[in-house]
Amino acid sequence: MTTIYPVIMCGGAGTRLWPVSRKASPKQYHALVNERTMLEDTVLRVAKAGELDIAPPSFVSAQDHADIIKTQCKNQGISPLFLILEPFGRNTAPVAAIVSEIFQAHDPDGLVLLLPADHFIQDAAGFWARIKDGIAQAQAGALMTLGIHPTSPETGYGYIRSGDPTGTNTYMVDAFVEKPELSIAKQYLDSGDYYWNAGIFLFAPDAMLSAFKSHAPEFLIPCQNTLSKSPNQDGMIVLDADEFAKCPANSIDFAIMEKADNVGLIAPVDIGWNDIGSWTALYELTKSENGNAISENVIQIDCEGTIIRTDGPLVAGVGLDNFIVIATHDAVLVMPKDRAQDVKSIIAQLEDKKLTDLL
Repeated sequence: MTTIYPVIMCGGAGTRLWPVSRKASPKQYHALVNERTMLEDTVLRVAKAGELDIAPPSFVSAQDHADIIKTQCKNQGISPLFLILEPFGRNTAPVAAIVSEIFQAHDPDGLVLLLPADHFIQDAAGFWARIKDGIAQAQAGALMTLGIHPTSPETGYGYIRSGDPTGTNTYMVDAFVEKPELSIAKQYLDSGDYYWNAGIFLFAPDAMLSAFKSHAPEFLIPCQNTLSKSPNQDGMIVLDADEFAKCPANSIDFAIMEKADNVGLIAPVDIGWNDIGSWTALYELTKSENGNAISENVIQIDCEGTIIRTDGPLVAGVGLDNFIVIATHDAVLVMPKDRAQDVKSIIAQLEDKKLTDLL
């Protein structure tokens, strides 16, 4: 049986969930949906693969977060196979190249499952059922990606248009589409041929390396040189900063997936997926029957459609209608729910004012 090697990418900054998510502790290391952190949920999910042969998870993260990952894995009784530590972020294409080099040497017959640490998936069994659908195509050399069944005309996600069917719940990819305007997103939803791009990939290491050789060869030598100067110490690989800096900064979508002709789609994937990319997204996921999403240490009176969370002082809200109120020990965010994307403007002002301790 082919072994699947989950590789969990922990590099996201999660700035749209400020003030909880910050550079020192991004959203994946916080408990947002339940009592477990996003990373702990992801670790448990990859351990629930049923009859599939799944290796212990590996991780790619910032060097500063190594101890957090070890602690949260230990909390769930998991020992990482590899812990690949970046001196700084270079986006996901170098991650895919370096991971492919590592697993081509470790097990050339295995498959890599590359997935983010900070996504919520309600149906773990359904997730693995769809991964199982893609195994045969991945073994045959296709670079498989998951297409989430869209439930609304979202403008914050990229889309994938399905092509000809290749098997059970698998298709060729006809096109990757950038985040659309609302009118276009509605057309995508109505057509039934478009799926949300979840940024989850299943592939054979040699197939991914061949794709880099054909479509993005500028990544290969810098990534190979990085690994040659980054010794493996009992599964911990601290990437050499000087060599890693020579790797181009680009996403796997732009560098490979939009160019290669052997990209496959697993769809429709209907597993309760949510990237929790904003406070409104978290509100929709955690709201109760009364229409509010309220954490502990909160008093609310006559609030509607509102999320109130605090990690610090008691917060009281009265008569709030569709608001976001988030409090930590050193910062408070208050904004209408329909302006949730404006958190990025707050981040920009904090950067301009050089308030780095709040970022």
